[in-house]
Amino acid sequence: MNDHSPYQKATFAGGCFWCMIKPFDEMEGIIEVVSGYTGGHLENPSYEDVKTGRSGHYEAVQITFDPDLFPYEKLLDLYWPQIDPTDDEGQFHDRGPQYRTAIFYHNDLQKELAEKTRQEIIESGRFQKPIVTKILPAATFFPAEEYHQDFYKKNEQEYKEDRAKSGRDEFIQSYWKI
Repeated sequence: MNDHSPYQKATFAGGCFWCMIKPFDEMEGIIEVVSGYTGGHLENPSYEDVKTGRSGHYEAVQITFDPDLFPYEKLLDLYWPQIDPTDDEGQFHDRGPQYRTAIFYHNDLQKELAEKTRQEIIESGRFQKPIVTKILPAATFFPAEEYHQDFYKKNEQEYKEDRAKSGRDEFIQSYWKI
């Protein structure tokens, strides 16, 4: 993507990146969704490095989108209901710092909109515990290994089983009513 591209990037950490691809994938205005690692201190981390929890990276997805067709606000509207924003130890059955939640902003407008939506969730009273999802400047994003890309399509049965045992869907239904 060059500097003159009409497309923008959005980066979200929401626990296991396998579960974060499908909600954004195959929608008009979403160009690409890539699983990867961001926010850590190790150059070119592997899945083995990240899963130790010591590289400092988050498992994340980086979304290339056309803001004219799919504005950033709509991405945020999709992101928040995929996560438990009160859990700073991971997400659902995935535990460890690599599974924490964060919004990595790529420009001032993204930062402003992310902070606005987080404040709206705080004020909504939906959650009894504090909202701990961080809003951080975008860092270098390292795409994950190929077998992690589009995992829900390539390994449909394993994805369904992992998702079912995670508790994610029950949480989403209970708290977000979707």
